[in-house]
Parts: sequence; C-alpha cells; structure tokens
Amino acid sequence: MVVQKTVKVKNNYWEGDNEVELNFPEGWDVREKLMAGHNLPPLTSEQITAALRKPIGSKTLAEIAKGKKTATIAFSDMHRGDLPKAVAPNVLDELRRGGIKDENITFICALGAHKSLPPRILIKKLGADIVENYLVFNHNVYDHHVEKGTTSRGTPVEVNREFATADVKVGIGGLIAHGFMGYGGGGKVILPGVVSLNTIETNHRRVAEARARGRAGYGVMNNNVIRLDTEETARLAGLDFKVDMIFNNDKLPLGVFAGDFVEEHRAGIEFAKEVYTTVPEKEMDVVVASSYPGEPGKASWAPNASVKEGGDVVIISGEAHQHYIYGQYGREYGGHLGGEWPREPGNAFPKAGRVINLSDHHPKKTNTYGTNVKTWAEALEIIKQDQGESAKVAVYPYCGIAQPPFPPNY
Repeated sequence: MVVQKTVKVKNNYWEGDNEVELNFPEGWDVREKLMAGHNLPPLTSEQITAALRKPIGSKTLAEIAKGKKTATIAFSDMHRGDLPKAVAPNVLDELRRGGIKDENITFICALGAHKSLPPRILIKKLGADIVENYLVFNHNVYDHHVEKGTTSRGTPVEVNREFATADVKVGIGGLIAHGFMGYGGGGKVILPGVVSLNTIETNHRRVAEARARGRAGYGVMNNNVIRLDTEETARLAGLDFKVDMIFNNDKLPLGVFAGDFVEEHRAGIEFAKEVYTTVPEKEMDVVVASSYPGEPGKASWAPNASVKEGGDVVIISGEAHQHYIYGQYGREYGGHLGGEWPREPGNAFPKAGRVINLSDHHPKKTNTYGTNVKTWAEALEIIKQDQGESAKVAVYPYCGIAQPPFPPNY
C-alpha cells in the first residue's frame, strides 16, 4: 500500500470556500510554503477602531464628516481577497460620530471593468446587515459619470456619479502586491474601481510601455507611472479617506492603515512586506499554486520563481476571471486591450513543460493557461506520468496574497 502525503489548500472563495486535499506519493519531497506572517493574530474590533481614530496624513473620518450630509463608501469586489465587512461597521460608526445619518450613506462596489456582483456575493463582501439596511450599488463602468478634469499624463477623470456627488468619499479595500500597480490598495479603489471604461483604458494602455521601461510591474513602487497616474485620478475624484487592510489566508485583517490614501498606502506596504513575503523554492519538479483568496493571475509568480525548466505547474483557481478590457469574448478576440486569442500557456509560464489548471468553473478553452481538470486526482495522474517515484514539490496554498521578497527601493 502506497502512503500519501497530504497538504490542504482552500479554493472557491467566490462560491463555498471549500478545502482541497492534495495527496502526494510517499517518495516525493513536498514543501508547503507559508508566508512570514502566517500565524499572526487578526485584529480585534477595538484595534480596528483605534487605527481609524489615528489616521495617517489626514483628519479622522469623524472630523471630516462634521457638517456634511451624505457619504459614499467604495469597497473592493470579489476579485480581491479582502473582506470589507471586517472594517465597514467601524467605518460606519465613525461617520455617525461625525453626524452623518445612516439613510444618507451609500455603498458602491468598486468593480472597475469586472462583472457586477449579485446580492448573495455582496453579502459575502459586506455582511447581511449592511446589504439589508443600506443602499448598495454595483459600479456601472459604461454610464453615469461626472467629469473631474484630466491628469497631467492625459487621463480623463470620469467618476461614478453617486460617489462623485457625495459630501464625504471613503474607500475600503485590501493591500497586496499587484501586477503593474506595484501594490493594490490606496487610490486604486478609484481607478479602476469607480471610473469609466474610458478612464481605465487610457490609464491601462500605458502598462506595456511602462513595464518595458521598468516603471511599472509586480511590486514596483519606485516612480511607478501607472500608480502615480492612478493617485492623481483619485485626488481629482476627491477621495477623502481610505482604509486598507493587510489580511491573512482567512481574509481577516492583520493590520489596518487609514487616512490619506497615499500616505496610509505607503505605510501599509511596509507592513505588507513583513506579512506576505514568502521565500520561493528553486528548481522544483512540480509547483502547485492556489490563487486563493483572489483571481487566477495572482498565482503566476510562485511557479515562475520555483519550477525547473520543463517542470510541471498546477494552478488551482476558483471562478474564471471576467474583465471587460482584458477578457476573451470570442474564439479569436477579447476586450479592447485583450489582444488576439487563443493565447499560448507558455506566455504565462515560460519555463514550465506542462501547465495544468484545476478549477470547477473554467469554461472550455477560455481564460485558462493549459490543460483543464476538475479534480486533484486528475491532475496528479497527469503529473505522475513525468515524475515517477521521486519528485521535488513546492505547494503555495494562497498565492492570492503571498509575495516574493522584493529588493529595497523596488
């Protein structure tokens, strides 16, 4: 009888938060890669309130709200792994302390160019109490915008009308490494969160050029032109107060940074590096990476850092990502910046000999990197054809938040 080694990972943050058991043959060397802050305790409600009342670079939210009538809170959608409901009740308390009544507070889901969320998913993000007792809307990227000027880099600032016309404008989100903004969080809740498709496309068209010049990219903050343009947009949009969470693999906040969206963001990044950093293994025969608790693309850094030339990569992901700018919408075409389809898996994982995508949700041949399977047993059978009796394996259980070590001043 063959004894199995087992590593458990979570999946389907969107629909179920179920566990996947990864069983490996006894002869394989299996290494589970946990982030530096894996065992940190989550913040209490009292600690969250304390962070809100000691903002970075701004007045308190209660002080900002004094004498004002209306407030709108923009919050992250399901493509981001944070849970706004962890801090939203505390934010509401601060608005009430400033004199704003509940009936004058609305919530906008900062979708950017992602799909709208149904009520059951909005409840997962905000909690039933907020969804049942406050006005909660999905951002409409196509309509109902207010023009707020143009950035110095030429991006037209067209902002969600409900957000733009509120007396107090608040953002809630998470702070993790991002593919070209350097890190999410901060002003990103505005662009792409609650602006028009025109605004998003104008900003995002510069991504390839900025990356080529080393002025945008995963974890890159030093003079990141895409980030700077985003922050100028958020300033023109009038974002008054931002709350960013550094969170664990259960989506609970380990740190809360609040205040001016640039200053709190930079302070939060330093703590994010302490928490999320995961030192990658090298020259692995097999790399298994779960994108939990985020979108599939967040899982790419670990395989690229760890897999040997010609090795096997398994990506475990939840629901397929839908993006109206980058997504696929026909056999041969995608959104305006999506280019031509289908794409070759090697573009995403250049060293891998084989890429396996494990997901219950991916439709056939779209938005995936390689061979599609629905169970770990199917994936393992394919891998064993190459690996035989021994293999070096690295398992990254939550690449949706984990990050590699970044050099100083990156």
